[in-house]
Amino acid sequence: MRTLLLRRLVRVLVVIAGVSLITFGILHASGDPVALMMPEAPEADRVKLRAEMGFDDPLAVQFGRFLWNTVRGDFGRSFYHRAPALDLVLERMPTTMTLTLLALAVAVAVSIPAGIYSAVRRDSLADHLVTVVVFLGQSMPVFWTGIMLMLLFAVHWRVVPVSGWDGWQFMILPAVTLGIFQAPLLLRIVRSSMLEVLGLDYVRTARSKGVSEWLVIWRHALTNAALPLVTVMGIQFGILLGGAVVTETVFAVPGVGRLIVRGIQQLDFPVVQAGVFVLAMIVVVLNFAVDMLYTYLNPQIRYR
Repeated sequence: MRTLLLRRLVRVLVVIAGVSLITFGILHASGDPVALMMPEAPEADRVKLRAEMGFDDPLAVQFGRFLWNTVRGDFGRSFYHRAPALDLVLERMPTTMTLTLLALAVAVAVSIPAGIYSAVRRDSLADHLVTVVVFLGQSMPVFWTGIMLMLLFAVHWRVVPVSGWDGWQFMILPAVTLGIFQAPLLLRIVRSSMLEVLGLDYVRTARSKGVSEWLVIWRHALTNAALPLVTVMGIQFGILLGGAVVTETVFAVPGVGRLIVRGIQQLDFPVVQAGVFVLAMIVVVLNFAVDMLYTYLNPQIRYR
């Protein structure tokens, strides 16, 4: 187990370094932040500011300096907010995490009952309807779903606020938008896992002993079909964080996603690098935890 942990930790470090390198390269290839900050300033002033900010150094030197500062937890100060970039990201992280967890709760609440019912009623009309809903849900982009829900429930019916984040009413549309995006995939996982488990011998034995169908499904079948669902949920949590970038922009939610989008538009390198790094850390650590949870959910799994 100790060797396994060390190997996984090495992979975590490699992934984080790769994410940092890709983010650094794309940002520095996207444009000159000094020209955006001083559009009408003389070129001499721009050259002086680039030298002060270290942008005239070779990219290898800049990346090495960025990695060293990252190890110390220093991403620099935002070019526009004039505040430490990491503090800005951490200040908005609770909003993004709340939105992601609510969206995951919506997806789970929809997918588990629907997936079980579809598996139990295999090849019925309800099963075919669930299949159609899955295809529709996976084919709709997050931004389109958000705009349609906004027009329907906020503009036309006026039952929820249009945008913002000032109370639980403001959380409904963003959470449902992200939840709808993830529910179809989880539903498919639940359905396929339940179909596999319901055909096993111990399920037939439980039914032959007169155990109620409700106990067979929820206590015997679902418990053993949970491993693929837990795996996918760990992976999809990271995708939900990525989807929150778009959803927060559509609904004007003051989270990390919206902060990163503004940072990209303004070429605010410290904010974008800090935001991407923190999100990548959350995804990597969560997948690491799910990986370690395997050995406890299924004792038959042994890592070598």
